[in-house]
Amino acid sequence: MVNILLTDKCVRQCPYCFAGREMARSAAGEFLAWENVVYLADFLQHSGHRRVSLIGGEPTLHPEFADIVLYFLARAFEVTVFTSGILSDARLGEVEKYLGEAPVNRLTYVCNVNDPIETPDTDGADERLGRFLAIAGRWSMLGFNIYRDDFSLGFAFDLIARHDLKRTLRLGIAHPTADGANAFLPVDRIGPAIARLAGFKADFERLAVAPSLDCGFPLCRFSDADLGWLVRLGGRPSFICRPAIDITPDMQVYSCFPLATHGRASLFAFNSLQEVTAHFAAEHTRIRAGRPGIFDDCASCESRSRGVCAGGASCQITLMAEAAS
Repeated sequence: MVNILLTDKCVRQCPYCFAGREMARSAAGEFLAWENVVYLADFLQHSGHRRVSLIGGEPTLHPEFADIVLYFLARAFEVTVFTSGILSDARLGEVEKYLGEAPVNRLTYVCNVNDPIETPDTDGADERLGRFLAIAGRWSMLGFNIYRDDFSLGFAFDLIARHDLKRTLRLGIAHPTADGANAFLPVDRIGPAIARLAGFKADFERLAVAPSLDCGFPLCRFSDADLGWLVRLGGRPSFICRPAIDITPDMQVYSCFPLATHGRASLFAFNSLQEVTAHFAAEHTRIRAGRPGIFDDCASCESRSRGVCAGGASCQITLMAEAAS
């Protein structure tokens, strides 16, 4: 995965945000320059990589957002946009006018949504999300970050049914930042959170929604029955933590937001994406050298030794190691 930050600006203040510290480091209101958009397309094409994710902050705040999406599509890339779906009327009009004929198989919006009970609406955000999904629903799927083990998904299933969205719900564990200042799911609450997720099995089945798991879920906390229904519904659970590769507006690159201070470098120091990935894979190996996983029994785990499970996310391991030192 390659994530290109179009801007450091955002429209929300999510309690679990693992990008907040990095956003604060950036120049206020910084946007990715057009010449760097072209450089990145050339760099990825040279590397044989044709998939790109546009993130932020809120990527739709970039004044040339629609043009950037169209440019990557014209260069034969598959484009995923990670957005809150909270757009201004002007930007929503541009999405409808210029991206309304984009191929559904090459453009996807992942709308990261929050539970309206846990994070009440401000400034009409829910209404604006509804307007976006009404226009871009057939390109859209929902994403939800779990930072409590008593979460609800009912609102997400309602949105999927109401707007006839893509039948995939992307689920992530909210990971800690380097200082652990954000709200995140503690290691000892991962098991209860997975049990909570299994409680929504009937809703996944009713709407034929595939649960898609992001990194950080440990295999050992899923029962065989849990794994069975995840796969049967079309989910492809992966329990490996790999470098995501985040590229900032000023062309810095790091493994992911929670590990933004580990191995950070200029993209211009690398000749290909393969070199970037190798650099951060080595950094992940270094992080895990002192602690193979988030649980004490990870060291002797057969699934980890066979490469089926990473033993949790590298950022979780980093925070645990720092807390122990």
